[in-house]
Amino acid sequence: MHEEIAADEESRQPTTMTEGPARPAVAADVTGDPVPADGTPTSDVVTEALKNVYDPELGINIVDLGLVYDVKVDDAGDVDIEYTLTTMGCPIGPLIEDQMRSLLQAVPGVGEVRPEMVLRPAWSPEMMSDEAKAALGIF
Repeated sequence: MHEEIAADEESRQPTTMTEGPARPAVAADVTGDPVPADGTPTSDVVTEALKNVYDPELGINIVDLGLVYDVKVDDAGDVDIEYTLTTMGCPIGPLIEDQMRSLLQAVPGVGEVRPEMVLRPAWSPEMMSDEAKAALGIF
């Protein structure tokens, strides 16, 4: 059985895609996750990883809730994240930031993680993905 798995992994052909002229080509590793040629993750990789950070009250990830406004990754792999909360007085900001930092430590190539909570533009339910709206019964 181990031989079959190894043979299957060896036969996989990496795929390439580009994220624009300033980014080098990336290839998919054996798990299907993009691996940039220079070792730094793309903002898309970080955003996808942030889908594992959940709002503890709603049980929906912060990306689908529309709470993540911007993700930037610099050449050193440091990540700046602009995010908001569903309400101005929501007390979960520090918890969300701790989850972001903890989760992104496991992403290869990520350096310092710098989340910044912003209150403008104000969050509204229209910012949620269709999946999040359906989960909350908003149509």
